[in-house]
Parts: sequence; C-alpha cells; structure tokens
Amino acid sequence: MNKFNVRVSGVLIPAATMIILLYSCQQNQEIMKPPVARKIAKELSIHDDTRIDNYYWMKDRENPEVLEYLKAENAYTDAMLKHTVQFQDKLYNEIVGRIKQTDMSVPYKLNGYFYYSRYEEGQEYPVYCRKKENLEAAEEIMLNANEMAKGHDFFSLSGLNVSPDNKMISYGVDTVSRRKYTLHVKNLETGEILQEAIPNTTGYAAWANDNQTLFYTIKNEMTLRPEKVYRHQLGGDMNQDELLYYEDDETFSTSAYNSKSKELIIIGSYSTLSTEYRFINADKPLEEFKIVQPRQKDLEYFLAHYKDKFYIRTNYEAKNFRLMEVLIDSPGIENWKEVISHRPDVLFEDFEIFKNFLVLDERIKGLSNIRVIDWGGKNEYYIDFGESAYMAYLSKNPEFDTGILRYGFTSMITPNSIYDYNMVSKEKELLKIQEVVGGYDREDYQSERFNVLASDGKEIPLSIVYKKGLVKDADNPLLIYGYGSYGSSMDPYFSSTRLSLLDRGFVMALAHIRGGEELGRDWYEDGKLLNKKNTFTDFIACTEYLIDQKYSKPELCFAQGGSAGGLLVGAVVNMRPGLYKGAITAVPFVDVITTMLDESIPLTTGEYDEWGDPREKEYYEYILSYSPYDNVEAKDYPALLITTGWHDSQVQYWESAKWVAKLRDMKTDQELLLLRTNLEYGHGGASGRFKRYKETAMEYAFVLDLSGIKK
Repeated sequence: MNKFNVRVSGVLIPAATMIILLYSCQQNQEIMKPPVARKIAKELSIHDDTRIDNYYWMKDRENPEVLEYLKAENAYTDAMLKHTVQFQDKLYNEIVGRIKQTDMSVPYKLNGYFYYSRYEEGQEYPVYCRKKENLEAAEEIMLNANEMAKGHDFFSLSGLNVSPDNKMISYGVDTVSRRKYTLHVKNLETGEILQEAIPNTTGYAAWANDNQTLFYTIKNEMTLRPEKVYRHQLGGDMNQDELLYYEDDETFSTSAYNSKSKELIIIGSYSTLSTEYRFINADKPLEEFKIVQPRQKDLEYFLAHYKDKFYIRTNYEAKNFRLMEVLIDSPGIENWKEVISHRPDVLFEDFEIFKNFLVLDERIKGLSNIRVIDWGGKNEYYIDFGESAYMAYLSKNPEFDTGILRYGFTSMITPNSIYDYNMVSKEKELLKIQEVVGGYDREDYQSERFNVLASDGKEIPLSIVYKKGLVKDADNPLLIYGYGSYGSSMDPYFSSTRLSLLDRGFVMALAHIRGGEELGRDWYEDGKLLNKKNTFTDFIACTEYLIDQKYSKPELCFAQGGSAGGLLVGAVVNMRPGLYKGAITAVPFVDVITTMLDESIPLTTGEYDEWGDPREKEYYEYILSYSPYDNVEAKDYPALLITTGWHDSQVQYWESAKWVAKLRDMKTDQELLLLRTNLEYGHGGASGRFKRYKETAMEYAFVLDLSGIKK
C-alpha cells in the first residue's frame, strides 16, 4: 500500500491501491475523476447458480481500504457539488429559518403531572420537562438533551419512562447511531444518575409498581435483534439480573412495556406476520408471566388492557383486522368475543379505550378516519376533517376517564395541528398548529389527489402539491417520492422543508404504491414477496401519469426514496432509466439477495416474511430478478445522489458503496454519480434538530441544479 497522501477538497486521503484519483486539466479547469474501486472476484453460489461479486470485500469494516474508499467518494461528491455550496447554504438557511426556534409541545397529563418537551433558540435537542398538577406550577427539567449531547457527534435519547411514584425516570442513550442504547435511571428529586448503566438495550424499561423493579430488553451483539428480557432491581448488579424471557426464534424480536393502564407488565414477541404476548400484574413483579395466546403462523394480535379485559385488534379470520374482547383470567383465542367486525373495504389500524367511548383509527379509500363509538350504543360517528387528502392520527391519550380525545391532523397544504375533541358535544379546540416562521399562506398552494391506472388495472392513489399559478406545459420540475414496503402507508402530510422546492416551481408527488397499506391488507400483500415488482411498476405508472398530464417531462423528473424506498428507486432506474433526469436514494436497500442470504446481518432473519427466504429457489430467483445491485447493466442511467451511514444498523453502508462502485464500472453515460457517507451517523442520519437539514439542502441543490435552477 502506498504511503503518500492526497488532499482533495480539504480531506486528507491515504492513497490505496484500490483507489485511483486522477486529475486532468481541460480549458484551465481542474476536473476530478471519480474514485475507482478495486475488483476482487467473489463467487457466491446457491441453487446451482453462481454470481460474481467484485465488491464483496467492502463488507470488511476493519479493512482500512474500505474507509479510504468512502472518504474518496465523499471528496469526489464535494468536488462535483462545489459550485452549489453557496446555494446549499442558502437552502439550509431557508429551511431552518422556517422552524420556530423557541417552541414547546402540547402538554399532556399523566399521574398528576403535565409533561411536555421544549426547544430553546439555537439548540439542537429538546428539554424534557413537567409541571405538577397544573400548567402554572414551577417547571421541573427532567432531562436536558443539549447538556447530555455535549462532546458527542451523534446523540439520541430514547424510551423516557417515569416511575409510578413520579420520583425516577429511566431512559436510553445512543452516542454511536447504531441503535444500541445504554439504559440509565435518574432520581428526579435529587438529580442523581443512579449506578444503573446497562448497555446494548432498546433504550426502554418498564416499571413495576414497587418503583424498584425494571424490565428491559437486550439486543443480540451481532444481529442487533432484541432477544432477551431481564428483570432488574434498582441498586443491584446488572450481572445478577434474572433472564425472564429469551426469544429463540430468529425471525422474532421481543420487548417489555407497561400497559396504558399501568396495571400490567407485558412482554411482546413479534415478527412481520405473527405476534405473541405475556403479562404479569405490575403489583407483583416477581410473578411468572402468563401467555395470552400462543403464536400461530400468520396470526397477528395487539393488546389494550382495561379493567378485567383485554381488547384485541387482530387479523384472526379478518384480513383487515377486527376488535375482540376477552377476560384477562382466560385470554386464549377460544374465548375471544367480537366487538367490531371485519370489513373488507376498511383497514382497522389502531384504537383507544376510554371509560365511555371507543375510538377507532380506520383507513378508508386510502385516507385515515377517526370513528367515535359510545359504549352505550347510542351514538357513533366519524370526525369530519374538511379536506379530501389529509393525514389524521390519534395523539397522546393516557387517561381513561375523560370525554376528550386528542388527535392530530395535517395535509400537504395544512401544517400539523393538534386538537382536543369533545366526544359528547363534537366541539374541537385547536391546541397547536405548526408555525412556519416568516409566514405561510395555505391559499398559495394547491393539493390534488388522483387514481392512476396501473399496468394490471389496479388504481393507485397519487397525491401532489404545487404552488398555484403552475402551468401544465410539461416544463415543471417534478420530485416523486415512494416507499411501498412493510405495509407502511405514505400519508399526504405537510412539510415546511418542501417549500424550498415548491416556491421554485417544483411539483411534489407522493405515490401510494402497493406494498403499503393505504388500500388495506390486500394492497400490502400485492406488493411483497412474489408480488414485489408491483411496487416498482406502480411507481413508474404514477410517474408516467404526471408526465402524460403535462405536469413535467423526463428531462425534469426526479425520483426519491429511502431504505426500502431506496430499493424501489434502485429497481426503477434499472427498469426505466430514461424516465428520470435524476434520483436521490437515502440508505438504500439495494444488495437484496446477498443481504437476505446472510443471517449475521442485522434484521435479515426477521425480513423473510417481507421479501422471501432466498434459501428457497423460488424466492432466490425472484429477488435476484429485481435486486438493484445485481441488475446493474451497461447502459445509460440518470444522475444519482446516494447517501448512507457508516454506523447504519438497518441497511449496512456497503450496500450503497458496492452499488456505486458497480455503477461506475458499468454505466455508459456521463451523468453525475455521487456517494455521500455520513461517517458519524447511522440509518436516520444526523441527530439534532437542525444538522439533519444540511443533507436535505445538499439533495435539494442537486435536483435544482440539474433542473437549471441556480438560486
């Protein structure tokens, strides 16, 4: 290995044999050639099929050449985007300038205290506070994340849970961005951090009602799967903690938590398509856990506890879920009784139990609806939100004995709003609306919703937003976003960040493609496993529709997606590269077949129900047919900006690095191909309130510059 160093864009890069950084002069301008990754052929064989992976070696995190390559790619990205640096700064200042610096969440009452978080001007992290009995009481600062984050490039605070006597708080801290949280306990009366410091947890602990016993979950060191639940006594040696439950099925994860009633400690086990729960009385923390219903293949159920019953949302003989009830003393499935029946055209997503009301969160024709039911059976209705495309959701509702429901509402033109709703009088009170600093008028923008015909005749919901005055002459830049996996629905929500593109003439689109659950469980199942390609063709159909309707044209069209949405974009640009001028993928899951064959990688074993198990030939061949990395070809591609995180625990950094290296070797065009690796962060990018928008500004500058918009 060569010993000399090269300084590129302010970064000192050790020159390795696997990197070639060439410079040439053309018309008195220095042009930087992209890094070239060394090829080391690796044969990967299964099902009588052999693939050659020339960049498999990039998985070796300990190999210094890997880090050198990522740094070289970062330097190349910096050089290629150098002319946009001032534009990026302008965009960043615009984006953060719209955020209210001094802000506070809506307080909620729990066990005699009002809890809230607030931000202070110029600070990256929230301050977590409470007030006793009323909002005029003195403020108590429980945790100041700004102070706790000092000295760390990354900081994440998670799982805050106050003890039943209100004297202690448990919480998790991650300073690596690997989602491995160290569990701590703080005395809220004295400010003392107790000796408890339990590493490698999920960050959350459940309190027993003795205020001394905690239940927490440990992750597998290699796969990061939450797999063991322990019981801990305050002041005790964690090495002596009792293992209560070990989830030995590698396709399941586990967790321990308090019920809303605070009367139970529950251990949940869950995979993509199956769940199982155990519980004890929180007054008796040394009891043995009792199972609710043993796991069954494809049986999902979710618990809420009230008085002597469990209320259970389940897909048992109900694809779109129904609501059941059962006595806690005999909770098996044979004793479940129906409360709300299944409907084939309505997806039952969530619910809240109150003393006098049952509230359901249902998805109808792709949109969320809130249904209020009087337990007495005298009154039942849906809340009217007054818009045709929106997102509504159940907010913090910790109390049972109340007639007030707290919910949230937003749309592509309506900032996020929190309401208290009187379920008797049907009157609502707006508690808080997201403030856009500098002014925002929803009347300046237009939101529309379409049903787009897919190649197989299915109708795909598509939501768009743009600034009024737009002319449908095909000369507008378009950014279309999609996800389409895990049954995760993409709702039409408001984003003040998005205004930086809308105000410069962009049309922004959300494609509600199969693989999500916008149109029910069938919509999800029709976009997973051996139906996965529907996700990609749906996205293409949505793009083509907007082009056909003259909202844009391929020369001004951009695709965007992250994680599984990055897989979507990777597959789409392989299938229809000429449909897009450029694309942005964040932490993209693109090396699908190799990852799904490696059980040592975090998340793999729990993903078989989503993508299929490639150890079975049918799934292997199908996944291989769309895996973005495996389907790179010698052809023209759109411009690509790909971001990843060195510490990513969900989609490993090497997926992006390998994909870029292979694209560089094979693509036949001269379009930009850029890789940005966040060397301090993981899957979610930078921590903090403002830092994350540095990457957003870079992404926006990338698409704006390619659109010919320079300011």
